[in-house]
Amino acid sequence: MSCIIKAVKLREKAQLPAYGSEFAAGADLRACIDSAVELSPHETRMIPTGIAIEIPDVYAGILCFRSGLASRQGLAPANKVGVIDSDYRGELIVALHNHSDTCSMIQPGDRIAQLLIVPILSPEFVFVQKDEISGTDRGSGGFGSTGTK
Repeated sequence: MSCIIKAVKLREKAQLPAYGSEFAAGADLRACIDSAVELSPHETRMIPTGIAIEIPDVYAGILCFRSGLASRQGLAPANKVGVIDSDYRGELIVALHNHSDTCSMIQPGDRIAQLLIVPILSPEFVFVQKDEISGTDRGSGGFGSTGTK
């Protein structure tokens, strides 16, 4: 499935999101900063991308970590996964958090997160009686309940 995402360049050095490989699910977002930014251990910094985008109304943007950045440097979005609604038109900013015990540097143009554009369903929610929802083997088992058998 393909669609066009319009982007506005808000800062001179901004770059379009770009896919790192032919079948990459997420497009890399880059830091649009004038100079290096140091993230102290366990610090969160707002890192601008320099772009605003128009997501079609049947889609949403999902902002995710970059696996290499997270596993090698402990850097990932503070909220783990961000949701960008189709009616948001502001700058994409990544709240980048340093989960490690050492300082990390973000350089201008570094790939700091990835953006997935996904279709969205907007179902109507209604209250019903408990016997009106289907039963499953799991039932109401909570966290960790699927690995107990």
